[in-house]
Amino acid sequence: MFREDMPGCVRWEILMHERFSDVWICKDFGRVTIGADPGELGRAVLAAYLAGRPTRGETFRVVVRGDDGGQSVITPGQLSDPGWKADPALCEALPAYLRNALA
Repeated sequence: MFREDMPGCVRWEILMHERFSDVWICKDFGRVTIGADPGELGRAVLAAYLAGRPTRGETFRVVVRGDDGGQSVITPGQLSDPGWKADPALCEALPAYLRNALA
């Protein structure tokens, strides 16, 4: 039996747009079992990945897929909300190199 308050597996991919061939290239991926909003997890992943990393004009996005088959695409424009900050509980669910980038 699935309930909304039960943790589910969320998979995420960090993608970079390769402008010469017009394809999205997977730069990293991961998964976590968590009860949080997949969109918020995607924002935390993208913010951590881009923190302190020179983008050299490249375009990045994160695609988040949940157990329910739903998919969210998170772009850097969604990180520009001045009041947004990654939830500490979400940060704990991230791999160490992403978690440390948000610290």
